[in-house]
Amino acid sequence: MSFSDLFDSEFKQRNKGHFSAIVRVAMADGSIDPEEKLFLDRLGRNLEISAAEYEEILENPLKYPINPPYLHAQRLERLYDLARMVHIDHHLGDKQDQILKKFGLALGFTPGNVNYIVDKALVLVDKKVDLDTFLFEMEHMNK
Repeated sequence: MSFSDLFDSEFKQRNKGHFSAIVRVAMADGSIDPEEKLFLDRLGRNLEISAAEYEEILENPLKYPINPPYLHAQRLERLYDLARMVHIDHHLGDKQDQILKKFGLALGFTPGNVNYIVDKALVLVDKKVDLDTFLFEMEHMNK
């Protein structure tokens, strides 16, 4: 296996883990509604998830572990995707909020700041900001 094949393999595994985490959030209320399905379809294409992998992840979203990115900006990008999925559902009940905080911890945010970060992320997503604005606001929230 060449170095580039190894990198591609690890990249694809991270994408599957990320997609799987978002599917778990989407299914937190027991079903995936049409708006969530559209988001998952688009995200699956963007993450280069094949049709077979997509179906496999929908059947068993726990199969792939969450692999937290090393870079803070990449963690924020994944949090953005997860927060958008929670927001799409329009049912920010305790269960989904708790799940999003668990995924925040799994992404590498600390117990001391995860509540603040998740709350700020949900406020920004509620304002329908784009990814660049989200990243800027999250990076500058303490300044």
